[in-house]
Amino acid sequence: MSEHPNLVRSREGYEAFAKGDLAFLTEQWREDVRWHEQGTTELAGDYEGPQAVFGMFARIMELTENSFRAEPLQMCADDEYGIALVRFTARRGTAHLDTLTAQVARFDGDGKLAEFWNCPTEPAVLDAFLGEQRA
Repeated sequence: MSEHPNLVRSREGYEAFAKGDLAFLTEQWREDVRWHEQGTTELAGDYEGPQAVFGMFARIMELTENSFRAEPLQMCADDEYGIALVRFTARRGTAHLDTLTAQVARFDGDGKLAEFWNCPTEPAVLDAFLGEQRA
């Protein structure tokens, strides 16, 4: 049985992120992609467009001394949504991160990423690791 095309797209997206292949991601995302990051750190908020999201990715890599990794553990997808349970690992100085997050992707009718939600299972752990809290 073949995999759903959006499951394949999701898997390829995680592989591209791991390799830093932003050109591939740009091709797979809508120009007006909306990305939602939960939390209380400087990274929390909504981002619109690939360049805004890539700026957030760059800041994560900067904060984690380029050690941040997102390893999908379980994934599923249908015509409209993809869901992944993802293990985040990173280091920052002597601190280490190892936590899970649920990620939800919404695809448009052409199979491009239209919207993305990052939903940490331990938001306080992720916020503490990523830095100072916003007021």
